[in-house]
Amino acid sequence: MGDEVYSVRVEEGRAATHDKPSAGPVYRCIYAKDSLLHLPSNLDSPWHFFRDSASKYPSKPMLGRRQKSESEVDPYKWLTYQEAYETAIRIGSAMSSRGVNPGDHCGIYGINCPEWIIAMEACNSHSVTYVPLYDTLGPNVVEFIINHAQVSIAFVQDNKIPSILSCLGQCSSNLKTIVSFGNVSTAQKKEAEELGAYCFSWEEFLQLGNLDADLPPKRKTDICTIMYTSGTTGEPKGVIIKNEAFMAEVLSIDQVLDLTDKPASEDDVYFSFLPLAHVYDQIMETYCIYRGASIGFWQGDVRYLMEDVQALKPTIFCGVPRVFDRVYAGINSKISSGGALRSALFQYAYNYKLGYLEKGLPQDKAAPFFDRLVFDKEFLRVTSGATLAQGYGLTESCGGCFTAIGNVFSMMGTVGVPMTTIEARLESVPEMGYDALSSEAARGEICLRGSTLFSGYHKRQDLTEEVMVDGWFHTGDIGEWQPNGSMKIIDRKKNIFKLSQGEYVAVENIENKYLRCPLITSIWVYGNSFESFLVAVVVPDRKALEDWAVKHNNSSTDDFKSLCENLKARKYILDELNSTGQKHQLRGFEMLKAIHLEPAPFDMERDLITPTFKLKRPQLLKYYKDCIEELYKEGKGTNV
Repeated sequence: MGDEVYSVRVEEGRAATHDKPSAGPVYRCIYAKDSLLHLPSNLDSPWHFFRDSASKYPSKPMLGRRQKSESEVDPYKWLTYQEAYETAIRIGSAMSSRGVNPGDHCGIYGINCPEWIIAMEACNSHSVTYVPLYDTLGPNVVEFIINHAQVSIAFVQDNKIPSILSCLGQCSSNLKTIVSFGNVSTAQKKEAEELGAYCFSWEEFLQLGNLDADLPPKRKTDICTIMYTSGTTGEPKGVIIKNEAFMAEVLSIDQVLDLTDKPASEDDVYFSFLPLAHVYDQIMETYCIYRGASIGFWQGDVRYLMEDVQALKPTIFCGVPRVFDRVYAGINSKISSGGALRSALFQYAYNYKLGYLEKGLPQDKAAPFFDRLVFDKEFLRVTSGATLAQGYGLTESCGGCFTAIGNVFSMMGTVGVPMTTIEARLESVPEMGYDALSSEAARGEICLRGSTLFSGYHKRQDLTEEVMVDGWFHTGDIGEWQPNGSMKIIDRKKNIFKLSQGEYVAVENIENKYLRCPLITSIWVYGNSFESFLVAVVVPDRKALEDWAVKHNNSSTDDFKSLCENLKARKYILDELNSTGQKHQLRGFEMLKAIHLEPAPFDMERDLITPTFKLKRPQLLKYYKDCIEELYKEGKGTNV
């Protein structure tokens, strides 16, 4: 099974010209070798997915949540497909009564909950373009998006109403209607009215609509959503996604699962906790709606995430690497605390099952005895009884554009093959030494074309033309084709700089290798063309550093900030980082000369990371400017 090839060549590559770098061959997934997936003629809008499922599964549970009482959290309570459908119809009708017409823009602002999905479907019902407002970006960016997208109505989580009202004075020419996910106070209504807008509770707004409303016609080419990416520099970009791209992505997921594993069904339960403001979770929840599955929402508090999982018992779980890293760390901690015998049993069972997975046995047949005895409460590829597939995607690709095939263990560590709506090729990046036409290892920038790509950036044709060249979307990510036709992400094109001696540094690749050091949780590596070496700001693992301090009788153990300032602690972490770098073949100029230990994790409150945990490098430089200057003085003098 592992020797099969899962991508097929459909066009030859081309050599470089004076104005264009060389490009490798064009590949498709083997399941789309004859043609890319196209939409059936009877589907024009994601609304049709919801409408059809409500007709097929009216009494099935669709949207569930846990309500908090004074002393405990209740079990999940559910809205059926019929109840959710009727509510969406009435909300859509109410929007129409407030003068919101097809093609207008509606904001949705808040954490994942039934109201979020119902507001989205209400927009779909009336061909209104919905615009997610990040619930982590703060009033200034919310204000920018409302004005840039000309949002005229917004559905808002109760505790985000003050945030909306605080920027309403700068948005009042656009935003005229605010609808709370729950209740709204008299004072809030008055404040909104003084600024020319009207504020409704969810129930009040529901009363404005009716079930007999006529729905406007829908077209595949209508804009489904404008999704603003947080971005690591500059203002957010509004990614335009049309109905046809959104639906094709959903159907492609279904096609791949049907051919390689098993598609979702009305018996499945999805756990909703990844932000609905991002395309990944929107696509997955729409897929679940398409298949008649149930969607249970988390409480919105990461401390109770696993309690929600245990209460819901989901059969479908989607996460990003950071989530699975936490799960991995939690499992290891639990195993270690169980004593030497338990650790030894786990390791034996792990290696036993891993061996059979590597030989090509499917997940459920690799080690059923150990699944019951050892792995019954654990997670991930070996330790869970579930198929785990890694993928890759961007907002501009409407979510996943590559996916690993379930139970193909040779795809471990890769992002898999192109989805059945996408063609992919690599383009050489000579300044980084990546050759897309190499016969040994084809490497280069990943470029995409197909039916699930975005339709440009809202009001930013200049930015659209930067990334869309001759019909190909340039992702900025560096990939390497594997022998089985899967793609491996190895670098990032944009985060490159040149040191003073002329060496190019691909900083994300370096950071990823340093992150393999178990003593740290985050790292930002910095360099520029006026300096000859690299420095870094590092967030150490608190327990690891405190354990070291205790072992070395350090007096700073009661104060983590002081411990991070300790010269011996800094040298210890620096030496371990460079040792890790050497193990992973980093070159001499990629080693760190000096580091600053930061006791507080990089966070959004200080604008140092995006909501998807990507480093915001210009903001980090601004925040740590004085620190960086000191590190360079230190690196040129006596090292730590």
